[in-house]
Amino acid sequence: MATDARYACCLVGGTFDRLHSGHKLLLSMAISRSDKVEIHVINDELAGRKSPFIQSYDKRVNEILEWLSEKSYHSVRLFQLNDSFGPAPTHESADAIIATPETVGNCHEINRMRELSGLAGLSILEVPHMLDYSGKIISSSRIRSGKIDSDGNAWIDIKSRQNKLKMVSKLDGELKTPMGTLFEGPEDYPEVAMTEAIESIDRENSSIVAVGDVSVATLLGMGIVPDIGIIDGMTKRTKLEDSEIIDSSEFTNVLRATNPAGHLTPSLIDAVEGALSNDESTIINVDGEEDLAPIIIHCFAPIGTAVIYGQPKVGVVVQISSLAVKNRCRDILSMFEVVD
Repeated sequence: MATDARYACCLVGGTFDRLHSGHKLLLSMAISRSDKVEIHVINDELAGRKSPFIQSYDKRVNEILEWLSEKSYHSVRLFQLNDSFGPAPTHESADAIIATPETVGNCHEINRMRELSGLAGLSILEVPHMLDYSGKIISSSRIRSGKIDSDGNAWIDIKSRQNKLKMVSKLDGELKTPMGTLFEGPEDYPEVAMTEAIESIDRENSSIVAVGDVSVATLLGMGIVPDIGIIDGMTKRTKLEDSEIIDSSEFTNVLRATNPAGHLTPSLIDAVEGALSNDESTIINVDGEEDLAPIIIHCFAPIGTAVIYGQPKVGVVVQISSLAVKNRCRDILSMFEVVD
C-alpha cells in the first residue's frame, strides 16, 4: 500500500452521481499525488441499473468539470467507463489507482489481470469514507434517498425540528407561487386536472404524496391510493361535512399530528418523517392545518417523489422532489420564526 510517493498517472473510476464531499476527497487525493489523473465515469446504461434517478452521464461529467474549474485543477482528463474495469487492466502509463474500502478488492483483481499481461501492478491509494452529520457514510444513494445533502448535512436542522416555527409575512408571495407544474381544470371537477397530473408522473419509480383533503379524495375516487395522504378535514379553511370526510381505512397506517395554521410543528415534522420511512400507504390526520406540509415533505422525501396539492380555483400542482427543490424548501424554512 502506497503512502507518500508521487505518481505519473492515477486512475479514478465511479458513477459520481450528485457530486458530493466524498467524491471530492477521492479526486483531491488523486490530483494531489499524481502528475496526471484520468477520471472514468460510468455510462448511462450501467448507472441506470443502480437507480432510475441517477443523473445523466453528461450532467455527472459537467458537475465534475465545474468543480475542477473552480479549483483550477489541470492535467485531468475525463473518459466514459463502459464496464467494471475500464482500461485499468491494460493501461500502460498508469501507475496508481484510487480505491474506497468497498473497491479495494476490485483494484486487487485489476492488478492480477495486469500481472497476467506482463504489466506492473498499480499502487492502490485507499481513501477513507467521509461521514455525514449522523456518523454514516456520505454516499450518492443516501443523497438520492433524501437523507442528506451533498455535504452530509441534514435537510432540517435540530433547532427547526425541536421548535414550533411560524411563517413570516415576507413569505406570503413566495408560498402563493405554485412550487411545481400547474395542471388546470374546473374546480367542480378536480379529477380533470388530477388525471393530467397523474399522467405526468412516473408511477413505476415515483412515490405519490397528496396534500389536502380534496387532492386525497380525488385520487381515491379515481381508484388511486397515494403512498402518503395528508389531510386536515378542511377545504378553503372551512370544515368538511361529515359525508365529505375521508375514510382513513383506505390506508394501511394512520398517523396524527397537531399543526396550527401558518406554523410547522415538531408533531407534523415527525409524522411526515415517519410516513416516508415506511413502505406502506399512510394517511396523516392533522389537527390544525396541512397547507405548509410540502415544505417538510420535500426536505425528507427521496429524489423523484411526486408531491401533489390543489391550487384553489385553478387546478392541481405537481412538484417532483430534487436537490434544487430541497434547497429551496430549506431556504424557506430558514426564514420561519421560532416560537417560544
